[in-house]
Amino acid sequence: MQRPEPVVPGPGQESVWDYPRPPRVETVPERLRVLVDGEVLADTTGGLRVLETAGAPVYYFPRADVLEGRLAPSPHTSVCEWKGVADYRRYVGPDGRVIDNVAWSYPDPSPGYEAIRGYVAFYAGRVDEAWVGDERATPQPGRFYGGWVTSRIVGPIKGEPGSFGW
Repeated sequence: MQRPEPVVPGPGQESVWDYPRPPRVETVPERLRVLVDGEVLADTTGGLRVLETAGAPVYYFPRADVLEGRLAPSPHTSVCEWKGVADYRRYVGPDGRVIDNVAWSYPDPSPGYEAIRGYVAFYAGRVDEAWVGDERATPQPGRFYGGWVTSRIVGPIKGEPGSFGW
């Protein structure tokens, strides 16, 4: 499939087409938060993001900044060609609400991605709220990818209709 025409970023924006392949891990200066049922599930000023060509940034929280008592192991795993094997977690709320595969982590990441060991990422579309700084993020298009979309990025973004094969 032919590469789409990237949108030109405006002031303070980034194009997902300027992100590298293989992906890069970098620190996040903004506060990151995840909420479910009005409860803060994760809150950090020590987050990381993984940037990969055509994808929205994926945000990672230090495990110490995640309310672990609400996360239970899931039998689901996946493999990333860059980061390795991911383990998943399900959310179990105090009222019995369960959200399967709401979060994932790489307990033994591949070389080059050791920085995300001990960090947890969340699907913005499976939690009630995902925040980058003062902006509420939306999920990356398509249900497969875990990126968070904010006004700071422009695409087109992998997962949108017609993007299969990018």
